[in-house]
Amino acid sequence: MSQSVDRALTLLGSLGDGPLSLDQAASSLGVHKSTALRLLRTLEEHGFVRRQPDLRYRVGGRVLSLAHRALEDFDVRQVAAPYLAALNARCGYTVQLAVLHDGEVLYLDEVGPPPTALPPRIGRRAPVTGTAVGRVLLAGLPEDGTREEELPAELAAVRRRGWAAESAEHREPVTCVAAPVAGSGGRTVAACALSAPASQVAPAELARMLPELLCTAEAISLAYGGSPTPRWCENRCGARPAGRASRTSGRASAARRR
Repeated sequence: MSQSVDRALTLLGSLGDGPLSLDQAASSLGVHKSTALRLLRTLEEHGFVRRQPDLRYRVGGRVLSLAHRALEDFDVRQVAAPYLAALNARCGYTVQLAVLHDGEVLYLDEVGPPPTALPPRIGRRAPVTGTAVGRVLLAGLPEDGTREEELPAELAAVRRRGWAAESAEHREPVTCVAAPVAGSGGRTVAACALSAPASQVAPAELARMLPELLCTAEAISLAYGGSPTPRWCENRCGARPAGRASRTSGRASAARRR
């Protein structure tokens, strides 16, 4: 590790214990104040440090944002694990959990049939465009004043119906349907998906499992601290929101008729 990187990381660790003056920062590193000041200013430029009115330095919002993202991704995987396994046991298809990370789809977890018919994707990345999970994650981004009619037509449709389908996932011969997992405030934190080899499973056949997928995504959302939504499809996966009618059942029936 380079000396500058080592010093910057050491300094961030010291700031994690509380605000530091320039003298204290230099002392914690064992360097001259001018060296400490250069490091602090560089970290400040990138949002990792901010200077208070009393001229002491403290951890910046960028660190908090990264920490929140890391904890959120880790937690949602732990919360989702038993629901992914249960969905796989019910349907026999590969079940995946993915998040949006650095502008790409990042697969956090996967449960496949034994032996799995698809190459494992845990830890793999995929483009957000051209994938069902990517469209679900993009459609669930904070609106920030963006009205549905201002979204690309495809994403607006995904946001309205609450799921996306793909018959050739990012140039691989895969059939996939995906649904959002919501956290507090209804914000999409992940996507849950069912996948199968296109040579073995037709898109219409996988679409028949949509009610099960929506139910699982809803159950994970509730376990993660989200609120019930009208997509709830009764009690297939072991969690029950009180007093909430289901619109998914009607959609499921329509999907079966198609």
